[in-house]
Amino acid sequence: MPEPTPKPQFLLAAPSSGSGKTTLTLGLLRALARRGLAVQPYKCGPDYLDTHHHSQAAGRPSLNLDIFMASPAHTQATYASYTAAADVAVVEGVMGLFDGADRMQGSSAAVAELLDLPIILVINAKAMAYSVAPLLFGFKNFYPGIRLVGAIFNFVSTASHYQFLQEACADVGVEALGYLPSRPEFAIPSRHLGLSIAAEVQQEAVVEALADLLPQTVDLDRLLALTSQPAPAFNPAASAAPPAIKATRPRIAVARDAAFTFTYLQNLHMLAEVGEVTYFSPLADAALPPGTDLLYLPGGYPELFAEALSQNIIMRASLASYCAGGGAAYAECGGLMYLGRHIVDAQGQAFPMVGALPCATSMEAAKLTLGYRTLEWNGLTIKGHEFHYSQLADHGLVPEPARITSAKGAEVSVKLYRQGNVLASYVHLYWADSKGFMEELLALK
Repeated sequence: MPEPTPKPQFLLAAPSSGSGKTTLTLGLLRALARRGLAVQPYKCGPDYLDTHHHSQAAGRPSLNLDIFMASPAHTQATYASYTAAADVAVVEGVMGLFDGADRMQGSSAAVAELLDLPIILVINAKAMAYSVAPLLFGFKNFYPGIRLVGAIFNFVSTASHYQFLQEACADVGVEALGYLPSRPEFAIPSRHLGLSIAAEVQQEAVVEALADLLPQTVDLDRLLALTSQPAPAFNPAASAAPPAIKATRPRIAVARDAAFTFTYLQNLHMLAEVGEVTYFSPLADAALPPGTDLLYLPGGYPELFAEALSQNIIMRASLASYCAGGGAAYAECGGLMYLGRHIVDAQGQAFPMVGALPCATSMEAAKLTLGYRTLEWNGLTIKGHEFHYSQLADHGLVPEPARITSAKGAEVSVKLYRQGNVLASYVHLYWADSKGFMEELLALK
């Protein structure tokens, strides 16, 4: 087998959230893509929005690398397969470098160690000069399983400010690769605006401005040279899906529009392995795709589109009829909200929804619920995460005999519900690692 081709690969991490790593990541993706490079983005952790923005900036789909939700082997295979077709691989970390579900478990550092990736630390230097030296020293030497090779500084006020930071890097043995000045036009739009046209236009303007400036303040050539290493071996034949045994493949309908955007690309690939996938829009279409065998309603922002979803009465009736007639369905988070009786927005206005589930959800007393989750159900163990602001009003939901726990193994209040052949939960599950969950859904009767 020929030697793997060296190519730049690195993980952008930070000491904490709020350091500006997403802003810098988006700018770097666009700046490198402008050079004509095929730039493959990744995101550590379960985040849906960052991968969407990565894809827009790089022009290639971004993948989640989450070693709590997925096995190490699956994560390595995902990284190897997508990196093989790229010139550069850029992984954006999550939270602080060592922040994991349980100590370091699932952290950016753990991903870097698993994939043997060099780390570039993004540091908020707004109120810091030479004191960055002990910070860098600690992050470089705390855990021997990682390689911190460079630093890029954010919120730098002047060139003389950056000189102090360069001196700190030199004394610690970490390369200073450049900086990003503090400018109001680099502010990323609010994450809870949804994926609206206005937000997308605003975001694109920010990414373009970043890509214009970064080559002037960050040494991109040195960044690429410093992080170049052999790409992981990838065997396309070994990763190819076996041919379907059944002559007739089940038809899977997946909701996809501005209200339902929270899907993992790897999950969608698994759906395509077990059936014929068709996408439809609860906002714009009049009915489910004909002959649907399994309906998948992912999460998203139904609360932001509650009026439009409610006004599409024909689609609501189509879904209600499908579910009442014994159709198999799986709804998570926003999908659960849509299948309920109504959604109450933050102003207290109620909008009728599908009514397939005896529940309602409300944004009036919005409260963030989040965390990793492990589901044990029907002999399967599937992992995922919970992230929502809405509150559930239970009007007769029937919980499935399932156990759901946090990352530390403590039981949590969230449930998996069943109404006829409809399964629903607030948990976003990652099933790309195994076909077992999909096979259970397709067997619902």
